[in-house]
Amino acid sequence: MDPVKTAACALLAMLAVSDLRSRRLPNAWVAGLAALYLAEAAMSGGAWRSIATHAAAAALSFILAALLVRLGCVAGGDAKLAAAVFFWCGPTDAIPVLVIVSICGTLVTLSMLIAHALVRRRVSVLGASKRVTWLSPESGVPYGVALALGGIAAVLAQPSFHDRAALALLELAPDRCAWLALGLHAPLA
Repeated sequence: MDPVKTAACALLAMLAVSDLRSRRLPNAWVAGLAALYLAEAAMSGGAWRSIATHAAAAALSFILAALLVRLGCVAGGDAKLAAAVFFWCGPTDAIPVLVIVSICGTLVTLSMLIAHALVRRRVSVLGASKRVTWLSPESGVPYGVALALGGIAAVLAQPSFHDRAALALLELAPDRCAWLALGLHAPLA
């Protein structure tokens, strides 16, 4: 995997941990994730039209997430992270990433409810502990975890520089590529 994708996946993992522990998604980290997409697109020869369609997907996801913020379903950091994630995936991979985020969000919510019930039972027997306050339902569901998992899928779904270079070579000389794939020298014509 190329270094930009590796950095994006690491940043998404850090965002998931941050949201899980403190219910905070630092703006600089989210902006860094979006900037990493621009770097990846520039390195892999992404056309401006492609970047524009990815930006449109990000804008649409931000508008929809902002409506969810207004309804009190998610927090503002989640809306910004959703925009960065959908900036990475663009319109082509938006539906699969949305499905991944939705399934992961459901699993995170159920896990939080089960963990809270188990911890509440244990704390009532053993005495209160401040270390488990991040599990309380009052602190909300860390939906950034689900967005981060969907984001990792979006990052990994993007073709890398090497993928695009191979496709470009195939488009330029398909007959020579077939010979090279077989390990033979193409006849000169």
